[in-house]
Amino acid sequence: MRKVIQINRQSVSRTVFLLAFFLLTGAGKASAKTILVKSLAALQTAINKAVPGDIITLANGVYTTTENISIRVSGTASQPITITAEKAGVAEINGAGGFKIEGPSSYIVIHGFTFTHASEKAAMGAGTRFCRWTRNIFQTTGEGNYLTIQGSDHQVDYNTFQHKNALGKFIGVRGEGSQIAERLWIHHNYFLDFLPQKGNGAEALQFGLSGYSLSSSHSLVEYNLFEKCAGENELISVKASFVTLRYNTIRDCKAQFTLRHGNHCEVYGNYFTRTPGLRIFGDDHIIHSNYFENCKPAINIGNGGAEVADGADLRSHDRPDRVLIVFNTLVNNEENITRTLRDKGLGSTSVTIAYNIIQGGGEAVSIKGPYTNPVWRGNIIFNTQGAGQLPDTAYTRVDPMLVKDATGTFHLQKGSPAIGAAKSDYRGITFDMDGQLRTQPLDTGADQVSDKPGIARMLQPADVGHTAQP
Repeated sequence: MRKVIQINRQSVSRTVFLLAFFLLTGAGKASAKTILVKSLAALQTAINKAVPGDIITLANGVYTTTENISIRVSGTASQPITITAEKAGVAEINGAGGFKIEGPSSYIVIHGFTFTHASEKAAMGAGTRFCRWTRNIFQTTGEGNYLTIQGSDHQVDYNTFQHKNALGKFIGVRGEGSQIAERLWIHHNYFLDFLPQKGNGAEALQFGLSGYSLSSSHSLVEYNLFEKCAGENELISVKASFVTLRYNTIRDCKAQFTLRHGNHCEVYGNYFTRTPGLRIFGDDHIIHSNYFENCKPAINIGNGGAEVADGADLRSHDRPDRVLIVFNTLVNNEENITRTLRDKGLGSTSVTIAYNIIQGGGEAVSIKGPYTNPVWRGNIIFNTQGAGQLPDTAYTRVDPMLVKDATGTFHLQKGSPAIGAAKSDYRGITFDMDGQLRTQPLDTGADQVSDKPGIARMLQPADVGHTAQP
């Protein structure tokens, strides 16, 4: 029996991020100096002279830049420097430049703007720390990223990223040297309407690059909504290690959430509907408590093109090894758990598929290519087009008694054979798709029946973006 033992890193990260949040938005504001400016020249002057605790407010209007608005100052944890619109969404910055926070700036808050300037201009550069972009609308023009992050300990929350029709990303996360940006908190953002592009490099969220993939980020991406995003074949592309992605909703997107490079990522409590689901490369990932409905496929296990641990190029499609795919719920997906052919593909090794509920749609499991030392255990299938490669000993064919509730998702009902059915000890699986604590005995599938209030559900537009209530 394989036991998964890990520190509850998402809870630790959450505590750290919440502390930073309150420090950034609370203490020190009562005594802060507020400066109202009515031109970009006055704005730049005020920024250059800013001291901790200053609140610099740009009057309502449309402002056209000819160069970047450069930020090379620092606040403190208790007294950040805040640069804000007079009224959220009404101060618009267009033109050739945007806010560029340069190292070693720290504790800067950018709040309430509409950005329609050229893409690739909004950035938190190398050496920056503890900065925050919140309640902004990003709709920049031309090729390039809407927002680029290089420094660490930053927060990007309650922003709307919308209407992109060019190469580049809504958010591109980078790093410094060979180290990916660390301890980021990206949450409650709305990613809307990314039209299909010709060529590579049009992800909604690209977290890292191949060269950063073996460095650890310990970042948290949660409670974001992705709708009607196509761009390229990858919607979210993770190219880093130790990234947690939880409680995000991906709806009506034609691109795929991909763990493309890197190891030890945790993907849980996410909701996928009418999208190509999740694709997995790399090692030691934990995929649990996710909800997939009407997807094609739901989960795609990558067919490895090379083995990075043996010295292969970091840009390779690294063979998936020791991946846990457990406690997920799949409903009415045209394709469920799959792996496609690759010429001379290495397949995957030691992948665990256990305690998932697969109801309706195509074959439960369709694996093509080498599949070495798999672990199968305790799955429930019902009304699928057969079990596929799922061994007879690895599943029970029974009605799990799923019923769609007020949240718009299928949950277990009283009397379900899935309740308490998990017999193995997975200590790293601590939360279900509703954010409820999993307690022994564990229920099969993404939902752990509980009388405790849930903290997560399938997100709607009102839950995220620049107008959402916290």
